[in-house]
Amino acid sequence: QVHLVESGGGLVQTGGSLRLSCAASGRTYAIKDVGWYRQTPGKQRDLVAEITRSDRTNYADSVRGRSTISRDDAFETVYLQMSSLKPEDTAVYYCRARGYLNGIEFWGQGTQVTVSS
Repeated sequence: QVHLVESGGGLVQTGGSLRLSCAASGRTYAIKDVGWYRQTPGKQRDLVAEITRSDRTNYADSVRGRSTISRDDAFETVYLQMSSLKPEDTAVYYCRARGYLNGIEFWGQGTQVTVSS
């Protein structure tokens, strides 16, 4: 009932910037919060940043100060602006929406971010 599509990933040099986008469709009115996660092979998905409908934000220590999460009023698009990128930022980045009802979660298919030296 909520579909998520990530975009904006790609290859960037160390120190560069990217803006990732998460496009949501369906019952977006029921979204409580949206988070960006990242995962490398063999690792669990780690939270990068999240934003609630009340615009409360939370960032992982590894990206705090160089990342900004934002959204439109309808929670139809959520952005993750990342700057001063490092090779350790290389991962597949996923968008996750969490609904008020039943605590259900929705995940996109991910977008690859590769930071080269």
